[in-house]
Amino acid sequence: MMPMRRSLGFLLVSWSSCALASVAFSLWPSAGLAVPTQPNELVNPLNDSPSCQVCHTHDNAMGAQDEPRYAAFYGWQGGLMANAARDPIFWAGVAIASQDHPGETVDCIRCHAPRAFLEGRGDVISIDQLDPADFEGVGCALCHRITDQGELGNARYAVDDVLGPGGEDVPRRGPWDYDPASPEAPPHDSVFDPFTGSSQMCGVCHDVTTERERVDDDGMPIGVGFNEQRTYSEWANSAYAQAGPSFQSCQDCHMPAVPDKPGCQVAVDQFSHPTGGRRHDLVGANRFMVELLRAEYGGDGTGDVNNFFFNQTLDRMDEMLATTATLELAGPEQVNLGEGLSGLAVTVTNNTGHKLPSGYSEGRVMWLEVVARYADQVVWSSGEFVPGVGVPDEPQVRTYQGVAEEFATGQQLHLLLNNHWVEDTRIPPLGLTPDVQTDPVGTRYQLQDDGTWPNFDVAQYAFEGNPGVQDATPADAGDDVLDVQVRLLYLINTPEYVQLLADDNVTNEAGSDVAMLFDTMGGAQPVTLAEASLQIPISAFGEPPPGTTGADATAGTVDDTGRTTSGGSVSGSGAATGSTETGEPGQDDEGGGCGCRARGSGRATWWASWGALALLGLVGRRRRRRAI
Repeated sequence: MMPMRRSLGFLLVSWSSCALASVAFSLWPSAGLAVPTQPNELVNPLNDSPSCQVCHTHDNAMGAQDEPRYAAFYGWQGGLMANAARDPIFWAGVAIASQDHPGETVDCIRCHAPRAFLEGRGDVISIDQLDPADFEGVGCALCHRITDQGELGNARYAVDDVLGPGGEDVPRRGPWDYDPASPEAPPHDSVFDPFTGSSQMCGVCHDVTTERERVDDDGMPIGVGFNEQRTYSEWANSAYAQAGPSFQSCQDCHMPAVPDKPGCQVAVDQFSHPTGGRRHDLVGANRFMVELLRAEYGGDGTGDVNNFFFNQTLDRMDEMLATTATLELAGPEQVNLGEGLSGLAVTVTNNTGHKLPSGYSEGRVMWLEVVARYADQVVWSSGEFVPGVGVPDEPQVRTYQGVAEEFATGQQLHLLLNNHWVEDTRIPPLGLTPDVQTDPVGTRYQLQDDGTWPNFDVAQYAFEGNPGVQDATPADAGDDVLDVQVRLLYLINTPEYVQLLADDNVTNEAGSDVAMLFDTMGGAQPVTLAEASLQIPISAFGEPPPGTTGADATAGTVDDTGRTTSGGSVSGSGAATGSTETGEPGQDDEGGGCGCRARGSGRATWWASWGALALLGLVGRRRRRRAI
C-alpha cells in the first residue's frame, strides 16, 4: 500500500486566508513524522456539527445582504461534504468494492463517514449500519481539528486531541489568531494554524491509492499503487501551486474569499475579521446528487435538512460551474449544405486547478454536443445526449474521461479491481508537469515546448453533404445562415454505471435502491459547463457539383500555436471540452485558476425523460479493453 498521496474525491475542503503560506508546506510531511489518528484513539470525541449551527448560521452583515451567504453553516449543510455519508451512489459502490476485496473499504469510510471510522465503525458497508451522528459526513470538528501530522491521501488525517486553556474542549484550528481577552474572540478555545487554510489539508483526502499495483499496457507492474484519484497532486504539479502572482489554492475556487466579514453570530455588525473570511461553499459538479439528496432528506423527504441549505448549495454550484472552462469555435467562411461541412474546430480550455473533470472517475464522462441547424431543422449533429442511454456511440463524439480496468479480465467500473488505465483523456490543468501519477493516458495530448502538458484540447469536425435541405427563403439569396450550437456536457453518473451497481451487487439492496432513486428522479441529467455558437453563411443548397467534396469555402487554418482561426461569426459562453479523436493540442498562454474567463451557464440540462430502468438493461457495458 502506498502511504502517501491518496484521497477520496468529492470536493476540496478547508480554507485559505494564508494562500501563499500553503506553498511552504510543499509535500508535507515526511513519512517519519506521520501519525494518523487510529480508531478509538481519541480521548475527546468530535463535537457534532449541529452544535456549531447556533453561532455559524447568521445573516450577512449590514451592507452585504445581497451577497451570497457567508456564514459557515449555510455553505456546508447542503453540500456533499455534509452529506457524504448519505450519498447512495457511494454506498452502492462500497457494496461492490467489499465484494471484490473484503475489508478494504475502510478507507472509503475514513473519508465519507469519518466519525464512524474514528469511533471504530470503519468496517461498515451499508448506510443502515451507521449511527445517527455519523450522517454529518465530513463535519466541522474534523476539519478544524486536523493537524499537519497526518499523511497526504486516503484520509490519513491526524486529529488534535489536546484540550485548550479553558480545559473544556479541544481548540478549533483556523487562520485567525485571537487575544482571548478581546471582545472579538470566539466563545471557545482556538488555535492559529496555517495548515487549516492550505491546499495540503485538502490533499489529506483528495488523492486516493488502492491496494492494487498499477500495470502498463503490456500488463507489467510499474512499481506504484493504482492512482485511483489524484485531484490534489494534479494541483500540486500545476502552475497554480507555484508561489507568485499566478498562485491559486484549492480554497480560492471552492471557498471564495469575502473581505472583512464576521464568522459567527455574536460578531455580526459588531466585529469583522481583519484578514477576511471565506464562504464554506465546498461545491463541485455533482448537481444531480444534491437534487436527489434534497428530495430524500429535504422538506419533501425525511426533513433532516432544510431545503434552504440545499438550494444555497445549488446556487453556488451553478456559479462555480460557469467558471470551469472556456469554449471557442472556428469554422469556414461559408458552407454549401450539399457539399458538407468541414473545418469546424472546437477548442476547450481547462480553467480549473486540476484535471477537467477530476476525482472519482467511475461512470463519469464529459463530452461535446454539436448541433448545426438551418431554419429550425437539424442539418448535422454529434454527441446529442440520449436520455436513458447516455452519450451516443458515434465516431466524432469527443469525450473526456478516465477509464480504468482490471487488466487480466477487462472488467471496468469496479473500483478496487482497477489496476490499469485504459485511457485518461481528461484535460490537464495549466502548467501540469510530467509525473506518472498525474500524466494523461493515451496519445491525445503531447508535451509542449516548455515541458508541460497543454491545458486545452482542439476537436475537429467534418460532416457529409445533406442535399435534402431546402432553401426556406428562395426569394432572398443572402439571408441563409447555418447556426452551429456547441455545448460542453458533463454526466456524473451514466445509466451504464447505475445499472451495473444494481446488477453486480450480491451483498445488499444498495444498488437496486440507487437505481430506483435515479428512476424516480428521471435519471441523472448532464450539466452544461459551457456553450457557444457560430453562424456560418450558407452559399448554396442541394446536390454538390460533380467531382467536388467538402465545404464550399476555405476552412479555418491552424496557426503555430495549435489554435484554429477562421470565418463565420462566433458567440459563446462558458467552458468546454472537445469532440472527435483528430484534434491536436496546441499552446495556450492564458491562465485561469478559478476560470475568470469562463462564461458557462452551469445549469442542469433538463431533458424530457431518462427512460425506464428496463432501457438500462440494453446499455452495453464497457468490459473489454479499448485501444487508445
